[in-house]
Amino acid sequence: MKKLLIILIFSASYFCVGQQLSYKPINPAFGGDTFNYQWLLSSANAQNSFTDPKANQSDDDSSLAAFSENLNRQILSQLSRSLFQTQLGEGLQEGNFSFGSLALEVYDSAEGLVINILDTATGEQTQIIVPN
Repeated sequence: MKKLLIILIFSASYFCVGQQLSYKPINPAFGGDTFNYQWLLSSANAQNSFTDPKANQSDDDSSLAAFSENLNRQILSQLSRSLFQTQLGEGLQEGNFSFGSLALEVYDSAEGLVINILDTATGEQTQIIVPN
């Protein structure tokens, strides 16, 4: 009985066939075919259940808010322009200047005119280089 079982196992394994497994990615971001991009994007959009909360606002509210924001921007721009004009005169000169919580440091370097701007309230800093 044992011999029959061993012969049966070996004969069954003789008929089993295997092959090498290969993986081909679908997503183009991971090396897949670029033609799959549109299909993947449309599938993701179809499954997306989230909505934009700003999309529910009416056009009148959004245009009024945009007008108000634009007006505020223009007033602040005019105010800052007049402050810079009274403080700096005709142009930027080397030195340290302060406008409220902004500290400006202007100096000349080999790269050009360097303007360091530091917001003392938040600690944010930026640098502007005007080439020669």
